[in-house]
Amino acid sequence: MSRLAVNAIVAAALAEDLGDGDVTTAATVPEEARAVAVITQKAPGVVFGLDVAEQAFRELDPDVRVRRLGPEGEWREGGDVLAIEGRARALLSAERTALNFLARLSGVATQSARYARAIEGTGARILDTRKTTPGLRSLEKAAVVAGGATNHRAGLYDAILIKENHATMAGGVGEAVRRARAAAPELPLEVECRSLAEVEEALTAGAPRILLDNMTPEQLRDAVGAVAGRAELEASGGVTLETVREVAATGVDFVSVGALTHSAPALDLSLILELMP
Repeated sequence: MSRLAVNAIVAAALAEDLGDGDVTTAATVPEEARAVAVITQKAPGVVFGLDVAEQAFRELDPDVRVRRLGPEGEWREGGDVLAIEGRARALLSAERTALNFLARLSGVATQSARYARAIEGTGARILDTRKTTPGLRSLEKAAVVAGGATNHRAGLYDAILIKENHATMAGGVGEAVRRARAAAPELPLEVECRSLAEVEEALTAGAPRILLDNMTPEQLRDAVGAVAGRAELEASGGVTLETVREVAATGVDFVSVGALTHSAPALDLSLILELMP
């Protein structure tokens, strides 16, 4: 995501929170007061989104000074993350917006890291999905990568993914693959299959990648054996941290997990403010 796009998202979030002004801060904090704020990571995980958090403070105080106190994109147990020095009113007014972005994106990075760690050594990769927060997809997908997982398609425009309803409308998996390949031969193509019969149909039609939907580990192993390397295979559907390693160990190339983004808990972070003399 470009810097301009990030700035626009941050500005919109601040406008939502500030409205006509931060009445509490205006009533209690002297206009000339300056302060230092320190953001601390309070739970194990991967911090991501420092650029966005910094922009929230910079939007309200262009002269703010920022020091990064901990790494971004690395698993750690906790500790100080960011120090911000500037006008006290600006720091207080930007606090919640900055923490909301940082906690959300760090939560996605942490969830992605947990899944990626769970399948180490299997040869499979964890993929994200389009189950993202509207307007924040690029940021959340960047957080997925920071956590060690892999991005799937960015949207509906950059790859063909034929799902069950598409195949039904086209008259079957094979026909849907043939139509899609004829319409956009330059784009990556994947098709969802729910049975070995559909897998064979997809292979016959020339599908280079097959999404194995809601199959048991035994069914996944059968599909891997039947395909025998003729197409890449992705497992999807109801995968959890408890089941992901068993799924990955079946021999599939990818495991897609919507929970990386739609169910990632926010990473616990706090901000403490101290007045400067």
